[in-house]
Amino acid sequence: MTDGKYTLSDVHSTYKAKDAWWTVLFVDPIASRLVVPVANYTNITPNQISIVSFIVGMIAAYSFYVGSTDALLTGAILYHISFILDCMDGKIARLKGNGSMFGVLLDIMLDHIRVIVCGVALTVGQFQLTGDHTFLFLALLFMFVYFFRHYNALTLYKLRRQMRGKIKKARANRNKEEKALVRAHWLHTEHWIDDSHPASALKEDVERAERVLSEAEEKVRRYTEGRVKEDAEEKRKIDLQQAFKSKFPRYLKIREMLLRNRIRMHLFSGIEFQMFIFIIAPIVGFIPEIILFSSALLFMFELAIIYKLWLSTKDFEKELAKIQNR
Repeated sequence: MTDGKYTLSDVHSTYKAKDAWWTVLFVDPIASRLVVPVANYTNITPNQISIVSFIVGMIAAYSFYVGSTDALLTGAILYHISFILDCMDGKIARLKGNGSMFGVLLDIMLDHIRVIVCGVALTVGQFQLTGDHTFLFLALLFMFVYFFRHYNALTLYKLRRQMRGKIKKARANRNKEEKALVRAHWLHTEHWIDDSHPASALKEDVERAERVLSEAEEKVRRYTEGRVKEDAEEKRKIDLQQAFKSKFPRYLKIREMLLRNRIRMHLFSGIEFQMFIFIIAPIVGFIPEIILFSSALLFMFELAIIYKLWLSTKDFEKELAKIQNR
């Protein structure tokens, strides 16, 4: 920030570490430059931008429904403007720190409604113009693939969280058991507990042991400090994508090359799916072909992600067994 004003560099700091290539190449360069004057000279909130983005998207949907050549071109331009605005709200929220959980919900909800309405408007509009029932099939295909993509993303996210959670829990249980063993060993070594004593004497030993528990805990603390360093090394070594990387050795090189430009490895995501159908297809005119192509490509990428996660579950099972059996 310079002289109390946000700069383009400040906006760049709000960028996601990785994003869709369409966003990185065709949206962020425009959105970031628009954010600067909006953030500096207006009190427009992220939620207000989300609503304006949605309204522009609905006008695009109407243009798609009209379906003429000029209307399709107008719809494509409006859809891209709507998406640029949609990318601005998050940047302003991160820049000014005025985002909210409701804003996140509103943004996601309006995004999904915009995509579905535009998809139906485009396909049904073409059916009305041509009478070709293929467009009704394409409408169903579009919705199936779109919902499959988001259901798949949510499910895989939950599975990854569960795997990380189980590994974390297994580590915590292992460390807890090791601490107990260290404390018990010290108590036995110092003769505070003797299993050969009768029960009454053992009870007395335990009571006496509690009085010196602080000394035992000190030894546990020293042991734990050593284990923390070992666990830190272990965490760095754990990789749940070993099987995938071994099968596709060039993956890392391609991934690193893309990440240098903030482009994620998932090259055809829901964003590219939208842009191909709502921008490229209306402009070039091959609407059925591009819907089919985009649906097939998105579905293939989603299957690839499922395959990648399946390989990760194998690594997860091996790592979990290793932790539990140590």
